[in-house]
Amino acid sequence: YNNFDIALEDTLLEPQHWDDQPFDVIVSNPPYSIKWKGDDDITLINDPRFAPAGVLAPKSKADLAFTMHMLSWLAPDGAAAIVEFPGVLYRGGAEQKIRQYLVDNDYVDAVIQLPQNLFFGVSIATCIIVIRKNKTRHNRTLFIDASEEFIHEGNKNKLTDENIRHILEWYVAGADSPHRAALVKNQDIAANGYNLSVNSYVEQESDHEDIDIDALNAEIKEIVARENQLRQEIDQLIENL
Repeated sequence: YNNFDIALEDTLLEPQHWDDQPFDVIVSNPPYSIKWKGDDDITLINDPRFAPAGVLAPKSKADLAFTMHMLSWLAPDGAAAIVEFPGVLYRGGAEQKIRQYLVDNDYVDAVIQLPQNLFFGVSIATCIIVIRKNKTRHNRTLFIDASEEFIHEGNKNKLTDENIRHILEWYVAGADSPHRAALVKNQDIAANGYNLSVNSYVEQESDHEDIDIDALNAEIKEIVARENQLRQEIDQLIENL
């Protein structure tokens, strides 16, 4: 706590910690979908942080530029956890190509869907992308749906210690768990257009009641028979009157 080095600058254009990298751990919540120079500055494609993907993040959406920056500064055995705007998981164009680079090179360790209304000033449901250069789950990506892991406190949602423990348990287990987690082969992600949305891989738990069609049809048949009997009784009563 007494060894911080805090600098105020533009992370993408004027990073301030070249001499300190690589980092063993990176935890970041970069600004969501802000504008940056992008391909307005053609020299940026030669930047060692962005060059490997072969394409720059869109000028109107710098999210994956921050991701590439952090990947570049990550130690070989390090890990980065990045809170992201959900659009980076499925948007096309240059962002899809960057996701392709990340998936094909087996850098995406996990994608965790968070609850909505979790952060100050942001009501949308964000996500966490966990990146490693040396994964233990080779050529597979873990998807975790933690969208229901929260309590409502005041006008915001909050992760409790128990919620966090659940997410960590699913992450460490790294296995399929009904409606909560799915370990997916990278080739299946590629076949799905490099879509990294959690709900594309983790089946949502249905809140609809299961209906026994045979039992329902039998009940309807019984109702119709009873209705016919009542009609006959009513007709007989009218005839007697």
